[in-house]
Amino acid sequence: MSATRTARTNSPSVPPRAGTRGARALTVAAATAAALVVWALISYVFGVDLAARPFGAPDYTPVGAAAVVAGGLVPGLCAWGLLALMERLGWRARRVWTIVAGVVLVLSLATPLTGGETLGAVIGLTALHLTVAAVLIPGLARTAVR
Repeated sequence: MSATRTARTNSPSVPPRAGTRGARALTVAAATAAALVVWALISYVFGVDLAARPFGAPDYTPVGAAAVVAGGLVPGLCAWGLLALMERLGWRARRVWTIVAGVVLVLSLATPLTGGETLGAVIGLTALHLTVAAVLIPGLARTAVR
């Protein structure tokens, strides 16, 4: 029995609980869906033309549904991957990941705050970033092993 304890304590890897993949996939999908709903409200109900200028680009680019889906899926899948990596390395995954996610959120706000074409676009794009983060951060943190 002591060999089992030694193997467990020396192992940095902690296997995920049953259903973790499904919960994480659902969280990423929910963040993407929430962003699409907010985008539709901003674009169609409030009539704001969302356009942003990516860093280094000379012109503004309209923000459509495809960009919103990518803006939910890409950070969601990256966040999921980082959380899984931290769990495998045996770090205090939930705590460290949540701090990293908060820092990434703050850094990601630089794009809408400096690249929105109008004040309405700045507010709308910021709302999209905050919506994705509001779903991803607590949703993925809840699934962390430790």
